[in-house]
Amino acid sequence: MVLIGCDFHPSWQQVSWMNRETGEAGDQKLVHEPGAVEKFYQQFPAGTRIGMEATGNCQWFVEMVTGLGHKVLVGDAAKIRASDSRQQKHDKRDARLLVQLLAEDRFPQIWVPSREQKDLRQLLIHRYKLVRIRAQVKNGLQHLAMNQGVMKKQKLWSKAGEKVLRELPLAPWASRRREDLFKVREMLNGQIDLLDQAVVEAAEKNEKARLLMTQPGVGPITSMAFVLTMGDVKRFQRGKQVASYLGLIPREYSSGGHQRLGSISKQGNTFLRMLLVEAAQGAVRCDPGFRNEYLHRCHSKPKGVAKVAAARKLAIRLYWMLRTNTGYPEVVRVESSSRVPLVSAS
Repeated sequence: MVLIGCDFHPSWQQVSWMNRETGEAGDQKLVHEPGAVEKFYQQFPAGTRIGMEATGNCQWFVEMVTGLGHKVLVGDAAKIRASDSRQQKHDKRDARLLVQLLAEDRFPQIWVPSREQKDLRQLLIHRYKLVRIRAQVKNGLQHLAMNQGVMKKQKLWSKAGEKVLRELPLAPWASRRREDLFKVREMLNGQIDLLDQAVVEAAEKNEKARLLMTQPGVGPITSMAFVLTMGDVKRFQRGKQVASYLGLIPREYSSGGHQRLGSISKQGNTFLRMLLVEAAQGAVRCDPGFRNEYLHRCHSKPKGVAKVAAARKLAIRLYWMLRTNTGYPEVVRVESSSRVPLVSAS
C-alpha cells in the first residue's frame, strides 16, 4: 500500500509518499498547473491513502483523487501539529509527519460531509450572507433618516415609516443614495425569499430535519444547519461531547485543585452556534421548560449567559432527538423521567 502525506496550499502542495511494500519513499513540490496534479497522482495504484489537514479551497483536489480511486483522509490540524514535539516546522516536514501518522495508524481523522451536504451548506451560507448585506442596506437607510431627525427605529419599515423616509427632503447625492438603497433592498428581498423557499423544500425532504422542527423555536434553517453540521450523531457518545464540539462549554484552566472557568470556548461551527442562540430564544417563548430554566438563571446571571445556556440545552436536546429518533413532546417526557430519583421499596 502507498501512503501519501499532502501539505495542501491553494496554488501548490508539498507531497511526501512511502510504499510500505517496497520501502520506496520520496518528496516533491507539486504546483497546481493544469493537468499536473492529476498526472502525478495517476502514477500511484488505486487504493492509495492520502492524508491531509483540514483546509479550505481543496474540494476540487479531493474530488479529483477520489475519482482516481484513492482514499482521502482529512485530519484535525491542531492534533496533527500537537503530535510533533519538534520546534522546527516547514512544509516538507509537515508532509512527512502526515505519512508517519498514516503508517503508525495514529492519523486523527475527522468526519467530512458528502458532496450533497456541502452543496446544501452553500445554500444556507449564501442566504445568511445576503441577509447580512440586507441588514447593512437597512442600516444605511436608518442613517439617512436619523440625519434628518427621524427616529422611528423598527417602525421605519412600516408602510407609514417608509412613506416618511421616501418623502424626506435630501441633498442630491443623499437622495440618489436613498433611491439606490431601496432598489438594492427590493432585489435582496426577492432573492432571499427564493432561498427561504429552497430551504423549506430541502427541510421537508429531510427526515431528520422534519423531526427537529417538532421542537418549538426550531425552523427549517436551524434544523438543516444542525443536520448538515453534526452528520452521524452516533459518533458522539454523550450530549456533553456535542456541546464541546459546538464550542458551547466554558474554557477551563484548572490545576492543583484550583478550578478556573472562562467564557465559552467557541471552538466549533460559528454559524450553527449563532443559529442555536437565536432558536433558543424562540424556544424560551414557546417551551415552558426552557422558559422556566431561562427565567431562573436570569435571577443570578446576565441575560447573555442565560441565552447561551439555553442554546447549549437546545443543542443537547436536538442531539438526543436524532439519537433516539424521538420528537417533541415525547423527548420532554423522557427527559423528565430521567431526572426522577429512584425510591427504594424498603
